[in-house]
Amino acid sequence: MHGGDNISKDIVRVNEQIRVREVRLIDDEGGQLGVVPTSQALQIAREKGFDLVEVAATATPPVCRVMDYGKYKYQMGKKSTQKKTTDLKEVKIRPQISEHDLGLKIRNVRRFLDEGDKAKVTMYFRGREIVRPELGMKVFEKIKVALPGKFTIEQQPRLDGNHITMVVAPSSK
Repeated sequence: MHGGDNISKDIVRVNEQIRVREVRLIDDEGGQLGVVPTSQALQIAREKGFDLVEVAATATPPVCRVMDYGKYKYQMGKKSTQKKTTDLKEVKIRPQISEHDLGLKIRNVRRFLDEGDKAKVTMYFRGREIVRPELGMKVFEKIKVALPGKFTIEQQPRLDGNHITMVVAPSSK
């Protein structure tokens, strides 16, 4: 749709719902037809097989556009479902994690990345485990090797207090 994206998400008046005497008309190709009576604008829209849609109700006179309103609503609904924000999903592990459990955690990380989310891998140390942080770093090396190359490591594994964190993001396409 050409330039019709500025229609507010509020109530949009269409065809007979437009109850003003004159409107500033924009045709289906984006050309301005000037100020015309509402009845004439409705007639032009019907002749072209489209709807008359009010795009700027606060203007004087209101601005109306000739467009396929059903198609516009469908495209806007489709566009709103495509806008996905990337979330940060967290996976918690321990330094003494078994190979099978680590494989399960790696599959979860891979699933988060495939869905377009970032994954934060956090390893918590309890008690005297913090004395050997190199064991934790070995686990992170296994994770790096197990993840395919289509992902980028946004934050390298870093010891912070009693835990090590690493953030993995899906690579930009």
